[in-house]
Amino acid sequence: MRSLLCSLALAASLAACAPAAPPAAPDTAAIETAARAAHDDYVEAINSNNVDTLMGMLTDDVVYLSPHEPVLVGKAAVRAWSEAYFGAYEAKWDKTSEEFTVAGDWAIERYAYKSTDTPKAGGSVVIDTGKGINIYHHDADGVWRIARDAWNSDLPLATK
Repeated sequence: MRSLLCSLALAASLAACAPAAPPAAPDTAAIETAARAAHDDYVEAINSNNVDTLMGMLTDDVVYLSPHEPVLVGKAAVRAWSEAYFGAYEAKWDKTSEEFTVAGDWAIERYAYKSTDTPKAGGSVVIDTGKGINIYHHDADGVWRIARDAWNSDLPLATK
């Protein structure tokens, strides 16, 4: 009996020293699908014209590089800008993804856009077309969010 117990103890000790199984490879197709879905979620958040919905799609350290304006850094700055924008316009954006690359917890997208802004106070609809770059981050809670959005118009500046 004693030799059986010693054999079992030795087997248990050796099993504890065995190398662990290698971690499973990440499902890159699922990761890319989730990252690409963030594009649709972001456009939907913009088109909701709801500041809180939009804020849910942004990282805390988000940076907006909008045309003809100073850089906006952080959610508080983007919130103030968005409140003014959605307060003045009913916004409708179409963003077409033209390139999309996922690298770990980051994704980079080049897109083309058409925006249609209808003034809430009345007046002419403002239509713009252009291009931009989005950088997404896969946050700790598992959600892909916008970390950077930079866009510019294809239209010439209006002359005074």
